[in-house]
Amino acid sequence: MQVHISGQQFDISERLRRYVSTKLQRLERHFDHVTNVHVTLKQGKQSQFAEATVHVSGRQLHADAAGSGMHAAIDALVDKLDRQIKRHKEKLSDHHRDEKGHKRFSG
Repeated sequence: MQVHISGQQFDISERLRRYVSTKLQRLERHFDHVTNVHVTLKQGKQSQFAEATVHVSGRQLHADAAGSGMHAAIDALVDKLDRQIKRHKEKLSDHHRDEKGHKRFSG
């Protein structure tokens, strides 16, 4: 998984880059087909913002979050992306199953 991190109107420290990369590894635990992630971090007057676009097997998932601190915004962002990836994975696995979980055969 390739991770691209950029900051708007501030420089990102190496420590913050490691924190984002560590948190994003959680996404790969749930779904192996994450190819790359683009993360943008922004500082506002009252709060911090984080947004990301995740590329997974032909689709793009996008989320954004705000928090009182940058770590809180990143944590909220990763939680949102994690839920989206789990939902995407469930859609892929439930595609060929009926309500009891058995495979459907056509023909």
